[in-house]
Amino acid sequence: MNPASEPILIVGGAGYIGSHINKGLSGQGYRTVVFDNFSCGHREFLKWGEFVEGDLADVGQIRGLFAQYRFAAVMHFSAFTYVGESVSDPAKYYANNVTNTLNLLNVMRENTVNKFIFSSSAATYGDPVETPITETHPLAPINPYGRTKLMVENILADYSSAYDVRYTALRYFNAAGADPETEVGEWHDPETHLIPLVLDAALGTRKNIQIYGTDYDTPDGTCVRDYIHVADLADAHIRALERLLRGEGSAVFNLGNGKGFSVREVIDIAGKVTGRNIPVIETDRRPGDPAVLIADAKKAESVLGWRPRYPGLDAIIESAWKWHRKLFGEKAED
Repeated sequence: MNPASEPILIVGGAGYIGSHINKGLSGQGYRTVVFDNFSCGHREFLKWGEFVEGDLADVGQIRGLFAQYRFAAVMHFSAFTYVGESVSDPAKYYANNVTNTLNLLNVMRENTVNKFIFSSSAATYGDPVETPITETHPLAPINPYGRTKLMVENILADYSSAYDVRYTALRYFNAAGADPETEVGEWHDPETHLIPLVLDAALGTRKNIQIYGTDYDTPDGTCVRDYIHVADLADAHIRALERLLRGEGSAVFNLGNGKGFSVREVIDIAGKVTGRNIPVIETDRRPGDPAVLIADAKKAESVLGWRPRYPGLDAIIESAWKWHRKLFGEKAED
């Protein structure tokens, strides 16, 4: 379809996933506007479209943004995402992830903008009762982060019924990898995701990688997760946006590869990709880590016509390694 004549608002577009979506939309001819406060994002990622600095906690700033532009749709990527921090400081998460999202939705209503793409999470499911996990799996999050995502999904369902807000909630599993052209990539501070931590150890900026638990009921005793390339996430978001722009109704989709890789497999493949020795320390399980989390993404495939282009973990890690070396430089000779 032809890109919308009005711009797409990307809230949190200077962050990891938002910046990849911004590149993808811009590459397909969409006009984009990024709104970000740089609490987690990077000015270096503002490479496409227009930009307005601001904070969702300030309703006046949101109203000013909507007075400046007439948006075709809004894509929301400005949640806090650290599970451990959500447990130790839930107030921060409820304020940003829920209250600030309500601020955005209410200003959208004031301006009759009714198309919304929400960055949700597999954390809404909690401990799996069956795998692969479908969208009909029970929703029982086990931490404040997951509860904030589910709260917003519930708000969106209510707004959809009462105010004709049309939304798509995309429940990610483990986003990973980087833009194949290395224009943007994963850059968190602090970093908590397994693949970049493993690459830190490969690069020499980290002494070792810890394996939390080796006695799970999995083939090699370590946790199994579904990794989805961030470029595939971007593709799914654009397809979901185009579905809403065509006038179709609200929906929820899982985004994952439908394959599981254990912690040991991630480390082994990273060692092969990088050609480096990756020191490993085995330690006790962390509380709240399910043994296996694998997505069933057949709904996204059938409704959105979406299929991952990077289903292999080696391709995901190769793109992450290329970005990692660009971002942090080399500590040792190739």
